[in-house]
Amino acid sequence: MTKTTSLTKSLIGGLAFSVALATASFAAGVDVNASSTGLAMQGFDPVAYFTEGEANKGSYKLTATHDEATYWFTSEENKALFEANPEAYVPAYGGYCAFGAAMGFKFDGDPHQWKIVDDVLYLNLSKDIQERWVTDIPGYIEKADVNWENIEDADPAELLQ
Repeated sequence: MTKTTSLTKSLIGGLAFSVALATASFAAGVDVNASSTGLAMQGFDPVAYFTEGEANKGSYKLTATHDEATYWFTSEENKALFEANPEAYVPAYGGYCAFGAAMGFKFDGDPHQWKIVDDVLYLNLSKDIQERWVTDIPGYIEKADVNWENIEDADPAELLQ
C-alpha cells in the first residue's frame, strides 16, 4: 500500500465522524468549526496553547464570543487576552483541520492535535494526519491558505460531493 493510499484511507476513515461534527457547526456559520450550540474548539481554551503550551479544557463559566462562536477559558487572564485580540488566538481555518484545508476539505480539528507556527494555532483531524502535516508544514499551510479562500464559506458536506 502506498503512502497516498494509506493517507486517503485515513482521511476517509475519519470522514463520517468529521462531517457529522462539522455539519453541526451552523450556529456559528460554516467558516467556524463549532458545535450546534456555537461552542468552538470543543470547549478548549485557545489562549492556553500560547500561554501554557498545552491543550486545556476551558470552563463554561468563563466565555467570550467571537464571530458568533463561543470560546471557553481556563482563567480570567486568558479570557481578557482573548477579548483584547481574538484574532491572535483563534485557530487557523476556523478550527478546521489544517491538512484537510490543504486538500480542499473541512474536517473537524482535534484540539489535542495542534501546533503553533509563526504565532498561528493550527489544529488537525487526528494524530496520523498531524504526523503527515508536519512533514511539510510550510507547503501545507501555503496550499491551505489558497484553498481557504475558496472553501471558507462552503458547507463542509458540499465539499465532499
